[in-house]
Amino acid sequence: MANNGRRSVKAKKGPTIGTGGHGRKALEGKGPTPKAEDRPYHKAHKSKQLAERSAAKRGTGARSAGAARSGPKGRATEEVVTGRNSVVEALRAGIPAKALHIAIRIEMDDRVKESLKIAAERGIPLLETGKPELDRMTDDAVHQGLVLQIPPYEYQDAYDLAEETVDRWKKGHVANAPLFVALDGITDPRNLGAIIRSVSAFSGHGVIVPERRSVGVTASAWKTSAGAAVRVPVARAANLNSALKQFKNMGIFVLGLDGDGDVSLPDLTLATEPVCIVVGSEGKGLSRLVRENCDQIVSIPIDSAMESLNASMAVGISLYEVSRQRAAK
Repeated sequence: MANNGRRSVKAKKGPTIGTGGHGRKALEGKGPTPKAEDRPYHKAHKSKQLAERSAAKRGTGARSAGAARSGPKGRATEEVVTGRNSVVEALRAGIPAKALHIAIRIEMDDRVKESLKIAAERGIPLLETGKPELDRMTDDAVHQGLVLQIPPYEYQDAYDLAEETVDRWKKGHVANAPLFVALDGITDPRNLGAIIRSVSAFSGHGVIVPERRSVGVTASAWKTSAGAAVRVPVARAANLNSALKQFKNMGIFVLGLDGDGDVSLPDLTLATEPVCIVVGSEGKGLSRLVRENCDQIVSIPIDSAMESLNASMAVGISLYEVSRQRAAK
């Protein structure tokens, strides 16, 4: 066949003139291969998520059982008691409760039966709740299908409590002179619960806690107090030092407990007067400003081999001595 004088040109292999850059993106690829833990479809990714979730729970104070807090972000959290042992002990101690949540189709045992019995006797609402909701309420703590909701504690004002007690004492409505215990830097709720119990045992009129950097009345404190928190008011002070100054203006003597005291507890002469005993943390003791606001620093004689006493133990010993002197008057 004639080709009309034209020659056929065979195409060359590879890039030709004028094609530069057209295939660059295809040549670049998708970068380095992600690590197994960063690939959503890989089992290592799930393991990493579980580890991060566990670490986050430890960081926010979630516990396997006992007291926990729950609540939407940005709102005040609510105190809850979780776990069968903790719930039944809390109910036995008479801790106020809003509701007892029970898992749907819970496996019954003696603890669950007793919890249901006590709750029914006290008129506490019983709510059958699904496991996902119980997990959310407890921030994934181990609840064993039983969660007790605790209402927020209603604190009195420290100044109002002291003023009311002094007024009632002066009018003869209170037999003993006002007796308070104030906490300086105590953060363990079990210490607070034990102190409340001692104040109740020795006819004290209240416990004072600062608003900041201090323990509050939690489920753990309620439980340790063995129900005494129902009888002994706990009051909050916006500023402990200001409250102590106001107490002194009312005629209440402020006594700080410390190992380097001005006076030994057996030699205390102010026991029969209106008194507020201030106790600091076991490690740090009384803060500088609190010491300056005390009328006396009182020490408890102990064996030289023992560095210090637990805060609740020191308060119990001091209250016993005050009570003994008042009874002997």
